[in-house]
Amino acid sequence: MHALNLQAKPLSLADRLADLAVDALIDEADLSPKPALVDRRGNGAHTDLHLGLMHASALSLWPAFKEMAEAAVEIGEVDSTLREAIGRIGREGEQAMLTTTNGVNTHRGAIWALGLLVTAAALEPHSSSANAVTLRAARLALLDDRYAPKPLSHGAQVALRYGARGAREEAQLGFPSVLQRGLPQLKRSRANGHGEQNARLDALLAIMTNLADTCVLYRAGEEGLHAMHSGAQAVLDAGGSASLSGRRRLHELDQQLIALNASPGGAADLLAATLLLDRIERDGILQGAF
Repeated sequence: MHALNLQAKPLSLADRLADLAVDALIDEADLSPKPALVDRRGNGAHTDLHLGLMHASALSLWPAFKEMAEAAVEIGEVDSTLREAIGRIGREGEQAMLTTTNGVNTHRGAIWALGLLVTAAALEPHSSSANAVTLRAARLALLDDRYAPKPLSHGAQVALRYGARGAREEAQLGFPSVLQRGLPQLKRSRANGHGEQNARLDALLAIMTNLADTCVLYRAGEEGLHAMHSGAQAVLDAGGSASLSGRRRLHELDQQLIALNASPGGAADLLAATLLLDRIERDGILQGAF
């Protein structure tokens, strides 16, 4: 066989976007030390999750993310047809995830958030700024899916109970927690020379300072949410994850949230969304993927 025939074919746009989405989920899972979340140290506030399961779950979602991007390329516009197509694909992806995890919900919220962003990025790959991608994602999220199941998820039930903004509303508003908190903090910490891992931790904490995280509300109520908000802000006020004082505050927050059984899973999903948008925007990674 001629050596030239052994060269890998260029990845399609859908392949590349699926890769980036899975990478973002794995990067979020690996990031340590995250308060009360699964990471390289252990299971945080969870008894049914571990890092290997998070990796396997993320990898199981690759086909769904690819199919969403392909649907965007084929349909080519934000409309009900595309919204219902990605809704169906997302539900199929969720079933694949649950099969992989033996029924444990590892990434249900992330399928919604990253699925919308992958779809939005595939619609107009040459318009890949975070603002542009989230605007298209919001337009999609505002459309109804006639085939969506009617029973409310735990997150949606908690959002109604506490008057909080759930994952659906966060997407419909264009991911403000990502655009106004996660991404700006990520860039500030990088610019200050804090290192990539610390910058990502700071981005997570910035999201946690204000998010009405329905995972925390479901597990620990308003006490847990207040502890998350005030504790995350204390870490940033102390200098962030790159400072000794900030690390001490981060350890205190970790212990407090574990004691309350309050795991900020919603913030973790939005950190993954932040990392995905950052890669799309910063690396211009989609321009050659056709």
